[in-house]
Amino acid sequence: MSDEKKMPEQSATESFLGRVSRRSFLSQLGAAGVAAASAGPLSAAAQPVAPQAEVQGGADKIEGAINLTLRVNGKPLQLTVDPRATLLDALRENADLTGTKKGCDHGQCGACTVHVNGRRVNSCLTLAAMHEEDEITTIEGLGEPGNLHPMQAAFVEHDAYQCGYCTSGQIMSGVALLKEPCGASDADVKELMSGNICRCGAYPNIVAAVQHVRQRA
Repeated sequence: MSDEKKMPEQSATESFLGRVSRRSFLSQLGAAGVAAASAGPLSAAAQPVAPQAEVQGGADKIEGAINLTLRVNGKPLQLTVDPRATLLDALRENADLTGTKKGCDHGQCGACTVHVNGRRVNSCLTLAAMHEEDEITTIEGLGEPGNLHPMQAAFVEHDAYQCGYCTSGQIMSGVALLKEPCGASDADVKELMSGNICRCGAYPNIVAAVQHVRQRA
């Protein structure tokens, strides 16, 4: 019997690792993982998707939708809306008047400000169905290119905007302020415009624009 000790036979895994470097093994393992992860979404994408019901105007396919006539910018608009639709959504989704912006949708930013019977209203906080026969004015009804409302012109002159998302609501509030009790100082204007938020911080220019119109009114 030989004095030499017999070495234990290598397992299949050890034999495999002996022929493959650690780097190449990990690279192959990583590639396999990526392929497996990609297969899920790709397989899901290949599955047939049930066709969705076509929704025209955002509400006429909704069960329980109501017919509603709104008077907007001096014209009657016949709409079919969900009875739970806000005035903001009815204007944007059904009447295609997208100048009124949806910001917070909680009445905190003022981007959706419109006039109802001459008074400013956060249109995200009131139902469209509540305003049949009311006179509603949006930014589209305030002025137009070549015939701007003085407040719109003042915003341009004083560079009272940056990204522009809040601008329509700011202008609508500024116009309403002209008919509201307000002191003469900038601080008074800031107080009455405090319901309109500008994330870009153009407040000094906004106040200057409003004061410009007030002084010329």
